[in-house]
Amino acid sequence: MICRLATPPLVGLVVALALITGSRAEPAAPPPMVIPHGTSDVTKAVAGEYTLDPNHVGVIARVSHMGFSISIFRFGKVAATWQWDPAAIAKSKLSATVETGSIETNVPGFAEQLAGPQFLNAAAFPQASFVSTAFRQTDATHGKVDGKFTLKGKTVPLTFDVTLVGAGPGFAGGPTMGHVIGIHAETTINPQDFDMGPFFTEPIKLVIDTEFDHKG
Repeated sequence: MICRLATPPLVGLVVALALITGSRAEPAAPPPMVIPHGTSDVTKAVAGEYTLDPNHVGVIARVSHMGFSISIFRFGKVAATWQWDPAAIAKSKLSATVETGSIETNVPGFAEQLAGPQFLNAAAFPQASFVSTAFRQTDATHGKVDGKFTLKGKTVPLTFDVTLVGAGPGFAGGPTMGHVIGIHAETTINPQDFDMGPFFTEPIKLVIDTEFDHKG
């Protein structure tokens, strides 16, 4: 006679769980996150309408402090759109506005004075604007943008020297960034053209660092 020993219930449960677990495929590891990085090739940014990214913008006015040093004024509220086609850069169009009352300084109370009627008169002229009239590429990463600059109701011709910082796909699947163009731009204005008073007589340098985003 052959005796068959019954499998203890606990052992049977362990074996069953092992068989079930072993039959399941291990879940695939998620792909590593790819962090986008701008390139010096502006053609990597697709054609379309780009909007200034308010989270990545600095508009700085470098102003002589009566010949002793350079004071830095910053404007906190800026908006702009850019019609862009890498195959026809000369046909690009840019329109930008800055809220003059958003000026900031290190000196307590001075920003309010600068926004007041003696200087920027933000209550009467709440925005300064720039509208392009020509894009002139000089090399792969540099160019000039001509346009009309309006401050305190007076419009003058103005040219920005523009440097490409980086271009290409950003977080294309995200809610904000699709393709990105990042630039550095500089120009100078004559404060006497805009009745800025006796304290501001030397040219004021405007420095802009920003990104433009195109969703998709």
